[in-house]
Amino acid sequence: MLTSSTGNKSKPGRTGRTSRAASPGGPGEISTFKGQERALRAGRIGTAGLLLSVLAASAPLMVVAGVMVTTYQVMGIVGQPLLFVILGAVMALFSVGYAEMSRHVHNAGAFYAYIARGLGGTAGAGASFVALAAYSALQFGIYGIFGFEVTGLLGRHFGVTVSWWVPALLGVALIGALGALKIDLNAKVLGVLLAAEVVLIAVFDIAFAAEPGPQGLSLHAFDPATLGGAGLGTALCFAVAAFVGFEQAPVYAEETSRPQTVVARVMFLAVGFVAVFFALSSWLIGVATGPDHVVATAAKEGPGLIFALTGPRLGGTFTDLLHLFFVTGIFASMLSFHNVVARYAFAMGREGLLPAALGRTARSSGAPALGSLLQSVISLLVVGAFALTDRHPDGDPTTPVLKLFAWGGNVGALGVIVLMATASVAVIAFFVRRGAGRAQAGRLLAAGLAALALLTVLVYAVKDFGVLVSAEAGSALTWVLPGVIGLAAVVGLGYGRVLRARRPQVHARIGLGNEAFQLEKAASTPSPSSPREES
Repeated sequence: MLTSSTGNKSKPGRTGRTSRAASPGGPGEISTFKGQERALRAGRIGTAGLLLSVLAASAPLMVVAGVMVTTYQVMGIVGQPLLFVILGAVMALFSVGYAEMSRHVHNAGAFYAYIARGLGGTAGAGASFVALAAYSALQFGIYGIFGFEVTGLLGRHFGVTVSWWVPALLGVALIGALGALKIDLNAKVLGVLLAAEVVLIAVFDIAFAAEPGPQGLSLHAFDPATLGGAGLGTALCFAVAAFVGFEQAPVYAEETSRPQTVVARVMFLAVGFVAVFFALSSWLIGVATGPDHVVATAAKEGPGLIFALTGPRLGGTFTDLLHLFFVTGIFASMLSFHNVVARYAFAMGREGLLPAALGRTARSSGAPALGSLLQSVISLLVVGAFALTDRHPDGDPTTPVLKLFAWGGNVGALGVIVLMATASVAVIAFFVRRGAGRAQAGRLLAAGLAALALLTVLVYAVKDFGVLVSAEAGSALTWVLPGVIGLAAVVGLGYGRVLRARRPQVHARIGLGNEAFQLEKAASTPSPSSPREES
């Protein structure tokens, strides 16, 4: 049986416990806030609420109408449905070790906490900055497509013409307000929007199957030969982005009623749903156009492909409804990513990787209000920067989608792949160090295979990154964009080394979360059997 790390009371090195708090202050210092301010409110969310929250991050309708169409259009990969099947298997392998880790470590810093517990505090610090950069980039990208779609709705139905960044900035403000509220309220909002998306996708999937294109219900998209092409790496990156969400379940572990069982259950349910649902939907898009025509049709229709296919089959009213819930689905995804980034900032503030004030929760909601505010401010700056610089002199209104959405989405997905691969290695190190025997060999083997598969995806994604930006050979964008993740890792690792040298007590806390403060309190409380002696 695997043993919990809390059972090791005197491990040397970074797993050692500290009994004395560092003085309050900025980064690298842990202030002595009251216990309830350093911990997220427990028992806020159950299995259903957590599942809805993580699935909302994947934004099914946005993936089907946005990511899948862009993959067909830009990368020209006909075998996209097969990609979802393959990646579904990879994510299931990854989840085996990741889920087992979630039973032993409950920390809102999920990825970086796991990596710290397996590979050390310095590696955890590097992972924490990568996680912030990756999930923030994903959210920034979604603001671009949100602004573009809202602008389109206003123009078509109300004759109102506004720039894409106006609704995008309004979205930043509204998301920021919701992010400071109770997580169970957020889960209800996400649940309603997610249910509507799934129903609408199921309706048009059935319509596509009932009225297929010229090649009928062809299974050509599942032929491995359809995966060839220069854009395979970037297509993999896009497909991984579609899965992003399930790995966020451990972020909410502190806020669930039974983290030892709920988190793992939600991860496997989410992986299964995403793999089957997206493989089926991407296949039926090809069926509706015909596999031989899907790339050309996507290039012609662009982001409007799904709506062009549903109009003749289901009518204008359904298509208008689809447009509306496409926007609400995007909004739900923004809220989900915002919640995750806010909790990473909270966890990092609590452990001294960011200013200590970020490691406090709001008394009224138990939510990481300052982490939410920080993310809102950064989102405001990024969207504002694109608004000021994006003049698109060629008159192409899809520029914000192709830049902010595609660039942010792929940079974020790249970062998540790095985190997943590293976490898989950390899982092996964590349990081997604790004496995992032959009974756990299957879990460790699954983690190893997942790490190899994810590293392969990472190599392909970096190699083909230029395909995404349509850049010529040697363009700076082919290394600047992936370099964002590399820079975040270098900054985090460097900061981790500084903490190890100058503030070893803070370095020892990385990855421990609220557990460090609970142990500290226990250590400072005199035992009833050993009364304190007077000095």
